[in-house]
Amino acid sequence: MSAYYEAVQRIERLHRSFLDVLKAELDRASVQDINNVQAMILYNIGADDLTVGELTARGYYLGSNVSYNVKKMVEAGYLEQERSQHDKRSVRVRASDKGRGLVERVEGMIARHEEALADSRVTPEALDTLNATLGRLERFWGRQSGGAL
Repeated sequence: MSAYYEAVQRIERLHRSFLDVLKAELDRASVQDINNVQAMILYNIGADDLTVGELTARGYYLGSNVSYNVKKMVEAGYLEQERSQHDKRSVRVRASDKGRGLVERVEGMIARHEEALADSRVTPEALDTLNATLGRLERFWGRQSGGAL
């Protein structure tokens, strides 16, 4: 197997592993009305006020999945939505109080992980190198698919 393809497979496995870690965090908190993918979408919204299209562009989610998940998060009370005053076809979403509470919980989990990394061989410098490499790979894939990342 080539190093390139191994990296592609590892990226996919790491993403799934992180979602498993997030699911465990939700389970520990007895949060059952939102799934791990929805929690990540909510985390990416953070304090912003976005359209679904903007969320799709920023988070690189598939549009239909985001629309479905946004609908579910609105129903569960994690998001508030309203029609854009400038474009009535567009709906803007933002985290509700309940949603901001979950965002804070995910932020806390990430902070705990960053602290725990201090006891590992994963240094801040190694993460900087990794992020730079992943950024270059992302731009490469953008060029290969005709996008401009």
